[in-house]
Amino acid sequence: MSILRKALTTAAIASVLMAGAAQAETTRIALVVKALGIGFFEAAKKGAEEAAAELGDVEIIYTGPTDTTAEGQIEVLNSLIAQRVDAIAVSANDTDALAPTLKRAMDRGITVISWDSGVAPEGREMHLNPSSAPLIGNMIIKLAADNLPEGGDVAVLSATTTSTNQNTWIEEMNKVAGDYPNVNVVATVYGDDLADKSYREAQGLMQSHPDLKAIIAPTSVGIVAAAQAVTDAGKIGEVNVTGLGLPSEMAGHVKSGASKSFAIWNPIDLGYSATMIAYHLAKDEATAEPGATIPIGRMGEITLDENNEAAMADPFVYDSSNIDEFSSIF
Repeated sequence: MSILRKALTTAAIASVLMAGAAQAETTRIALVVKALGIGFFEAAKKGAEEAAAELGDVEIIYTGPTDTTAEGQIEVLNSLIAQRVDAIAVSANDTDALAPTLKRAMDRGITVISWDSGVAPEGREMHLNPSSAPLIGNMIIKLAADNLPEGGDVAVLSATTTSTNQNTWIEEMNKVAGDYPNVNVVATVYGDDLADKSYREAQGLMQSHPDLKAIIAPTSVGIVAAAQAVTDAGKIGEVNVTGLGLPSEMAGHVKSGASKSFAIWNPIDLGYSATMIAYHLAKDEATAEPGATIPIGRMGEITLDENNEAAMADPFVYDSSNIDEFSSIF
């Protein structure tokens, strides 16, 4: 009986050790978003979970602050560092403010990448752009120009003044503005990615610029708010709202005519790709250095440039011809 008990005890210990080893092998990847409750990032979460299911040994920790502040993200990041996660993939609210905290994470052996909205190079191993900044910059002004055959005044409604991606896209847009000589950019305002503030800023644009023909909002929160402001002002057909948005949130505004077209990459693909990259780096199956290629599953692969950045895909245009198909997806 004692021999049997000893055998059972040995088996139980082995079982515990095996379970512990299996648990240790799980790669915990934190997907840190600008703020919780934003549709774009909820869709990115789905992509991250898809990648985790495909990889098989990944646990996704989806988290972020309740508002789009650097302070809120730093608090979240400190908690993740304390949890000793394997990797952090962050869409930053501020390029520079997060860098010291993320450098501390890397110093402790945590893989850190940024995606969507970048972190300063010292605070991450690499950055995944949804698309290339020049392509996005050209796209957002082209979307306005395509529906202004006779030209006219357009204005930009962005997110925060410190938002890395919006600032870069607007800069690239301004570089090619001369290619659209009939389009006159009259103002850039900031709604802080808050629906109510973005709505008020859109109202202000229409009041300050009575000849305004289009509002370009390179933010999924701002474009919806601007479209609603145009609708409420009775200016459908007079002011076209375009930029970057989610099909599910913009479907009604496309159908009403408040927005003739807009663009976005697929955030599901973006969350998926960021997770794949973080995993391969954390497992030492890829390196983050200029010229390196990193596999991203069904999305193919990326190649890092001299700044350790890469582009996932070109932006895609949504309009009345395809909005129903995509609005049911994200």
